[in-house]
Amino acid sequence: MAITAKMVSELRERTGCGMMDCKRALTEADGDMEKAIEILREKGLAAAAKKAGRIAAEGIVYTAVEGDVAVVIEVNSETDFVAKNQEFITFVQNVAAIVLKNNPGDIDALYAMPYDQSKTIRDALNELIAKIGENMNVRRFERFEGVVCDYVHGGGRIGVIVEFSLSDKEKANDAKFKEFAKDIAMQVAAANPQYTKKDSVPADVLAKEKEILRAQALNEGKPEAIVDKMVEGRISKFYKEVCLVEQEYIKDPDMSVAKYMQSVAKELGCDIDIIRFARFEKGEGIEKKEDNFADEVAKMIK
Repeated sequence: MAITAKMVSELRERTGCGMMDCKRALTEADGDMEKAIEILREKGLAAAAKKAGRIAAEGIVYTAVEGDVAVVIEVNSETDFVAKNQEFITFVQNVAAIVLKNNPGDIDALYAMPYDQSKTIRDALNELIAKIGENMNVRRFERFEGVVCDYVHGGGRIGVIVEFSLSDKEKANDAKFKEFAKDIAMQVAAANPQYTKKDSVPADVLAKEKEILRAQALNEGKPEAIVDKMVEGRISKFYKEVCLVEQEYIKDPDMSVAKYMQSVAKELGCDIDIIRFARFEKGEGIEKKEDNFADEVAKMIK
C-alpha cells in the first residue's frame, strides 16, 4: 500500500513521533494506522512522544577536543538526577564524538546520523527516553576547527570552546600558549562576553545601545550639547562589558584581556588573535515550569 503524506501526518499527530519514524512504522504496517501505532509503542517511540511536552531544562553541557577540532554540546533532561545517570552521560559523549568526526549542519542532520550500526541518534535518544522515563533532547552544538581549546565549569553547567589565530602555529604546542588559551576560555565562562571585539558588535545592536544611552542622558537633564560626548563615553563602558578583549582580565583586573594577550604574544614571539568563542550555559533561555505546590494539592483534591 502506498504511504501518503496525509497518513504520515495523521500518525504523527496521534503519536507525537518523528516524521521518519511514522513513515517507517506505516510502511512496516502496510498502511494500517492502528498497527503502526502498536509498532511505535513496541519500539518505545510513542512512549517517548508522550513525554515530549515536558520541559527539559536540566542536563549537561559537554566539550571535547580532538586534534584541531573542538565541540561544545548541550543535551537536556527534565531532572538533574538523570543528568548524572551514566547511560545519559555516555550518550552525550558518543554524540559529541559523532559531531567531532562528521560535522553535521544542524540538529536535524545530527539526529539522522548513525549512532551505531543499527540505529540513528534520534532512535538512540528515543530508546533512552523510553528506558529512563524522562523527556530529553539534543538542544544545540558548536564545532570549531583550527587552534582550539575547551573548558567546562561546574560539572557541566557551563561549557566553552575558543578558536585562536597564531602567526606561528608551532607555538600552539607551547605550555605558555596552552595556559593562555585555558585562561581565555575561563574568562568567557566567568565574564560571559557577548562578542569577541568591538568590530564584531552588530551595527543595529550598537545603534540601539546609543539610542538608549542618549535617551538616558536627556532624561537626566543633561544639556543637548554634551549628550553626544556622554554617549561615546558610556559606549566605551558598554564595550568593556560585552566584548571579550575589552574586558578586565579576571585574574588581573589591572589589565584588559587584550593587554594580557599582547604580553603572551610578546613572550612567545608571535601574533595571537581570538577568532571566536562559543559559551553554553545549561538551560539558559528555557522557561522552566514552576508549579505552585498548594495549587497542585488543591487540584488533586478537586
